Amino acid sequence: MSAQDGRPTPERAELESRIASDVRAMTAESDRLGRVFGAQHSLSANDFRALLHIMVADVGGRPVSPGELGSVLGLSSAAMTYLVERMITSGHIRREPDTRDRRRVILRYDEPGMEVAREFFGPLGVHVRTAMADLPDADLDAAHRVFGALTAAMAAYHRDIAG
Repeated sequence: MSAQDGRPTPERAELESRIASDVRAMTAESDRLGRVFGAQHSLSANDFRALLHIMVADVGGRPVSPGELGSVLGLSSAAMTYLVERMITSGHIRREPDTRDRRRVILRYDEPGMEVAREFFGPLGVHVRTAMADLPDADLDAAHRVFGALTAAMAAYHRDIAG
């Protein structure tokens, strides 16, 4: 792993560099897919980013409020209201009361929006399963731990630079 002085060995540094390169490549491909999805469904870049953040928050068990989402996206309250109303009208998302705090409203995918996402991203799931079919479960478990560590590192860096 690391040399005695705490610095990574050349082999470890190369592995970390390759992983960082892989993450950048995967991010670029994800961005391309997001742009195609957005274009096919008349979604702006902010609309797609909003949908992605709503899904990540929901899957993570921390549904997001419109205000929290606006903060994440860097949008004003008025711009966020317009985005939410537009996404509700298009059937992508819905507002619902937070069961833990009835004064708070959270955003969730609505069924028409989920269906659109399933139609577009379902075939990607088939490609992913095919690509990983020959990988042993232990490799997938290790990859999950690596992605978790990378996500935590990125979140920590964001907290550092966000002030």
